[in-house]
Amino acid sequence: MSEFRRTSPDETYFITLTVTGWIDVFTRAVYKDFLIENLAYCQKKEHLDIFAYVLMSNHLHLVARRPEKDLTELLGRFKSYTAKKVLAAIEAHPQESRKEWLLHQFQFYARQKEQYSQYHFWQTTHHPVLLHTPALLQQKVDYIHQNPVKASIVTEPEYYVYSSACPDSPLKVADL
Repeated sequence: MSEFRRTSPDETYFITLTVTGWIDVFTRAVYKDFLIENLAYCQKKEHLDIFAYVLMSNHLHLVARRPEKDLTELLGRFKSYTAKKVLAAIEAHPQESRKEWLLHQFQFYARQKEQYSQYHFWQTTHHPVLLHTPALLQQKVDYIHQNPVKASIVTEPEYYVYSSACPDSPLKVADL
């Protein structure tokens, strides 16, 4: 299973982080902005190089690498921290109309796995795919940027703010 796939330092990977049950959590700017802030923190403090990304309502795609360190370990910490904080934000959000339903869903998925006590937010896997050729790298970047277009959210990739295709994206990415 892919949760056991290890990454090698200095290699570039296509990564997908998916909310358990494909639950649409990232529909509110407050949750999306929190995730972007944490990715920016990882860029600055954890030396995460992000070359492309898109944050959809229930998953995050990245093309990334981590020089000299294990990317898998960092992703594990990122998922753990952001899960706790997003769940706390859902509980504390006064206008979250889906609060009870969301928390119930995350409790449901936690009961299916012994390792989770109360909630299970991110799927265990993150599917690292080594991008070993320039053609494969470009294919994944194009796939990432087309995600919101294929989902009929925007008509052009550069119109979706939570994507590296957008010039006004809140997360700045490294050059390929």
